[in-house]
Amino acid sequence: MNFKRLFATAALLSCAVLQPAAAQLSALIPKIKPSVVVVGSWRATDNPRLGFHGTGFVVGDGRRVLTNAHVLPEAKADEAAAPLAVGVPRARGQGAEVRRAVLLALDRRHDLALLAIEGAPLPALALSAATEVAEGTEIAFTGFPLGSALGYSPVTHHGIVSAITPASLPTPNSTQLSNQAIRQLREGPFDLYQLDATAYPGNSGSPVVDVASGEIVGVLNMVFVKAGRESALTQPSGISYAIPIAHARELMQRAPAQAPPATGASQSASTPQ
Repeated sequence: MNFKRLFATAALLSCAVLQPAAAQLSALIPKIKPSVVVVGSWRATDNPRLGFHGTGFVVGDGRRVLTNAHVLPEAKADEAAAPLAVGVPRARGQGAEVRRAVLLALDRRHDLALLAIEGAPLPALALSAATEVAEGTEIAFTGFPLGSALGYSPVTHHGIVSAITPASLPTPNSTQLSNQAIRQLREGPFDLYQLDATAYPGNSGSPVVDVASGEIVGVLNMVFVKAGRESALTQPSGISYAIPIAHARELMQRAPAQAPPATGASQSASTPQ
């Protein structure tokens, strides 16, 4: 048997399988990045003025942004409400355009928030109509790992849905139950996606895209879900999770059509990288 020819054939077959997937992702990333935004606060007296809290992405009519509820900024003692803002990254190395934002709808159980932003519509991402994706589905997510420390240039990570699992893990004893875990047990578990891809705290709120369809199938969650899933563990696992997009679609359906007037938010401005 000619082993050299056998190995060469196997290598060619491997490339034939891998190259289309890589090309598909390469074509998809430029379509996703213009819809990924910074979620944070804007105060003229802060340094930096745009306070980074997490990632979000544009949906609906181009003036709506989905993100995690836990990334929303908190008001200071002398503020009635935090000045919520969204940063739209400019060309590489040119910082972000800052737009005022208001909270339109909130789902604390699934850690989701829908924002309304001012200004011209941005490119909106298509949400999957599926209630669940299959394990093994090839996915990617784009966001701002580590936030402003790496600059406001969207970064894409690639992997698969490695498991569909309940949001809460059973704990060995009651002393290890956090308030969040108790609330989830009372309300009942919901399924989420466990991802075979590394994410970082700044990725919270990133869109999770099905590479084959180009549709958004989940919202990445790096704090709220992880705390509930791993409250019984003494060491962090590094596993990433995502909220199925079906919960975000429900939130959008019950959100008011008109945004409330902005309170405490600054005017649109630009911020350096």
